[in-house]
Amino acid sequence: MPTFDKSEGALLYVQVSDFVREKIYSKDWGVDEPIPSEHELMGMLHLSRGTVQKGIRQLVDEGLLVQQRGRGTFVVQPVMARPSSNRLLSFGESMSAQGVEFETRVVERRVERAGAICAENLQIEPGDDYLYLCRVRYVRHRAVMLIESHLNLSACPGLEEVDFSSESLFAAVERMSGREIGRSEMVYTARVAGKKRGGYLECDEHAPVLELDQLVRLADSTPFEWGSVWLPANRCVISNETRRA
Repeated sequence: MPTFDKSEGALLYVQVSDFVREKIYSKDWGVDEPIPSEHELMGMLHLSRGTVQKGIRQLVDEGLLVQQRGRGTFVVQPVMARPSSNRLLSFGESMSAQGVEFETRVVERRVERAGAICAENLQIEPGDDYLYLCRVRYVRHRAVMLIESHLNLSACPGLEEVDFSSESLFAAVERMSGREIGRSEMVYTARVAGKKRGGYLECDEHAPVLELDQLVRLADSTPFEWGSVWLPANRCVISNETRRA
């Protein structure tokens, strides 16, 4: 069971954050449950109110806690789960399949000329046009993912005219290309949000996020999407079910 021991090598508010974080990670304090009040933590840790507040604020900025006026401070419940399986679903399709209501906002879209790396991934020529599309998905008015896509316009002509706030990318691609979507290649990496993406995801720029780098192909292996999905920690989870052969 986590205990609090003051250390000379770390700032006191950082030690408060570490103590509370460990209580949550060790499941002593559960999801959707209130943590002890500021006064209770002051008594438990023998620290000033300002130090406790600063430590708690750091965890709120990380997305691990949420403060509710008049109710207290609660361990955050992830608002969206992403099942991982052999079936290829877009994130929107996955959320719909779980009955999760969401809103999509297009925050950036522009036709760009492909550089060497983009051209290589989309299998187009350097200098060819592609569509850069940046969307934020919201669940219960909270940003749960940022999706940045580089889209192959030669494989899907007219894609730049689609209203992606109301139509999913996968549906639009199959409609515009006349071909089915085949497979995807994905790599997950732990990151910090950074200033720009933290702004879109409404989290601190130093907050932990999971980046899903993906290349998605049509059924004939033509790549149509290369990009990243950014998932804020403690708002999204990846779930998986496996069976022993």
